[in-house]
Amino acid sequence: MSSRPAACTGEKPTLPKPRFHTHIWVCFTIQSWLLDVGRPVIMLLLPADWFPLNRPGAAEFLHLIYNISTPLLLLKLLERSSRTLPLLAVHLCIIAVVMGTSIHLVADSITQRLQLISFQLHLSVKDNPIMMDLKLVSLIDAFELLCYYDDTLGHFLWYVPLFLVLLFFFSGCFHHRKQEAVFPTAAWMLLAPSAAHYWYLITEGQTFILFVFTFFAMMATVMHQRRQGFVPDNNGLFLFYSFSAALVLVVLWVIGLWNDNVLRKKHPGVIYIPQPRVVFNLHHLQHRQT
Repeated sequence: MSSRPAACTGEKPTLPKPRFHTHIWVCFTIQSWLLDVGRPVIMLLLPADWFPLNRPGAAEFLHLIYNISTPLLLLKLLERSSRTLPLLAVHLCIIAVVMGTSIHLVADSITQRLQLISFQLHLSVKDNPIMMDLKLVSLIDAFELLCYYDDTLGHFLWYVPLFLVLLFFFSGCFHHRKQEAVFPTAAWMLLAPSAAHYWYLITEGQTFILFVFTFFAMMATVMHQRRQGFVPDNNGLFLFYSFSAALVLVVLWVIGLWNDNVLRKKHPGVIYIPQPRVVFNLHHLQHRQT
């Protein structure tokens, strides 16, 4: 009797419970904190001037490992998607992530060397005192090109495909309402560090618009799937909760620095989200001067 199918015995077929990819999310969170968020900490503990200035420092080696580990983890994450994703789009996104992180590695490494000669991150290139002392004014354009590769092109090629990959994966994280799923303890434990990492991506990478569009796309996907009788599984809820908590952290960050006139000059646009590294360098510089 136990070998007969459920249709013959009159029992309802049991739907498989959706799994939470604990090992993938743990590896993704740990490598993000160690290799991405941990780079500014390593810069403080092991400054660049401790190493030959014409060779990579400790922070650059962490960035190099991040450029390898992140695309690999994204591919492993997409392999576990229940939805068949377009291979061309996936391959282009992974290639763009590698290219963007590589550009950012080179440009950020040179920017760190410039800080050793009093380059101030909270000022624009033309407003920096060391640029005013240059005899060749055309060199300012070269340094502005460097900052463009660091803060604009590198971040664009890095974060746009990264959020697209997360959105692709989220689109396959749905199951039927009848499938029982309890949000696991491991997901609750990873929620805070995951949200804090997305907060770092938004503030340091200046990706607020991209983040908001991705978050709205997630909400639209949830509403569309609900009309068809599907709800997010544990992996989808983990992503959605992480994005929601990160948005709250960004709002609190902006409110806390709302009245900073120096940072207002650095970010003169409508969207005012100061970068953590700029805030630290600014207040650390003021503390040293006092």
